[in-house]
Amino acid sequence: MPPPTPFSAFLRRLTTAAPETQTQKLERIADELISLTRLERYDYSILFRLKMGLNNYGPAVVASPSSSSPAGKSSSSSSAAAAAEEKMVFDVKLEKYDAASKIKVIKEVRGFTDLGLKEAKDLVEKVPAVVKKGVTKEEGNAILEKLKQLGATVVLE
Repeated sequence: MPPPTPFSAFLRRLTTAAPETQTQKLERIADELISLTRLERYDYSILFRLKMGLNNYGPAVVASPSSSSPAGKSSSSSSAAAAAEEKMVFDVKLEKYDAASKIKVIKEVRGFTDLGLKEAKDLVEKVPAVVKKGVTKEEGNAILEKLKQLGATVVLE
């Protein structure tokens, strides 16, 4: 059995702690979270989002019971088309680019992401690749137009 990590010690203390006031409990939790390493905080954030039912794009969407009807397949196909039209979050995917404009494409990718030069270069070189995730349609179209002006083939997914 591996030695306990600070995170597992944190969880153990949460389950075996004596009764305490709400303020003391919150202060203790905050102190524990601050003492975690960067990697442990990242793992905790993922665990917390999963337990809360969240994904990268916000709360999980659950279909309402009223959306199901006895109409059958025609209703389900129309609801699928409506769901496709209502898509609010997109990924910008770089499919290919003109070799002569590679440097300009890398600079543009760096402009709308927080990547360093090496990371942006690696990303551009491994096309097809998603260069920006979780953008609105307007933001995605702006990025798409900029990259198309540079000779790149880009799609919104």
